[in-house]
Amino acid sequence: MKKFAIFVSGSGSNCENLIRHFEGHPTARPAVVVSNRSDAYALVRAQRLGVPTEVVTKAQLADPSVMLPLLRGYGVDWVVLAGFLPLVPDYLIEAYERRIVNLHPALLPKFGGKGMWGHHVHEAVKAARERVTGMTVHYVTPVCDGGEVIAQFSVELDPNDSVDDIAQKEHELEMKHFPGVIEQLLNGR
Repeated sequence: MKKFAIFVSGSGSNCENLIRHFEGHPTARPAVVVSNRSDAYALVRAQRLGVPTEVVTKAQLADPSVMLPLLRGYGVDWVVLAGFLPLVPDYLIEAYERRIVNLHPALLPKFGGKGMWGHHVHEAVKAARERVTGMTVHYVTPVCDGGEVIAQFSVELDPNDSVDDIAQKEHELEMKHFPGVIEQLLNGR
């Protein structure tokens, strides 16, 4: 049984989608949801679905003597970032080399890097008058949004789409495709 941690910072719709996708799964399951924010609604979603939660401070996240035992205690094999905003420390990337993946709300390499998350990405897509947007699942490396792309899914945009329209279209891709990509990774495909 592969166990994965879900790292979150916000409302957790992708977190809940992952938990539901893996309910009763024969080969993989979420072991813990970790957040850098005690008020992240993702924690409520996880608790309602019976998944343990942990809140870590910035200092704790930076401390291998805190994070590595925490993850080992839950038997974590993989880490899935689902709206986790802090940069992942190098020691964690090394400990889970090619086993930390991130969901990014754009077609990388466009609209990636520091400060490019959530609505900021969708605003940049709108400002650039892009005709297509999408989502990227990629490995986490020390370079922000610079890891190898695992999967991308795209959707066409209308010139009249608002930033909220763009966000909604991209989010629908996340809900449809993210759990399946994670399942394939965990099953070695």
